[in-house]
Amino acid sequence: MEEPSKFEQYVYKNASVYHYMKISLVLENGNKYITDAQFKQLIICGLKDLYGEVGASFPFDLLKFDQNKLTGILRVYNSGLVKLWSALTLLGTYQNEACAFRVMQVSPFLLALSGNSRELQFGDQLTL
Repeated sequence: MEEPSKFEQYVYKNASVYHYMKISLVLENGNKYITDAQFKQLIICGLKDLYGEVGASFPFDLLKFDQNKLTGILRVYNSGLVKLWSALTLLGTYQNEACAFRVMQVSPFLLALSGNSRELQFGDQLTL
């Protein structure tokens, strides 16, 4: 007589130490010229306003910054993702001008941020 097959379930915990965030800065009066250093400093100021001096020393990296679109990709430890996200959400001014950060994508994998089906553009003709 055959033994009944047994069911095995494997659960893999995310081995990634970091999360990656694709964010954009929206200014009330249109685009301004902002350098990557100013962009990162603005985020640090948001962390400092919400969490004090300890928050200002929070580790994150600005991996990529587009000055034309005012978008950037941040790398943050998993343990600090919610803190950074909340600081970005509550940040409201840049040089006495209303602004807002928009979190466009979040993923534990950097490769996942490389493409977005919502921004996909096709050429004039498709060939099959």
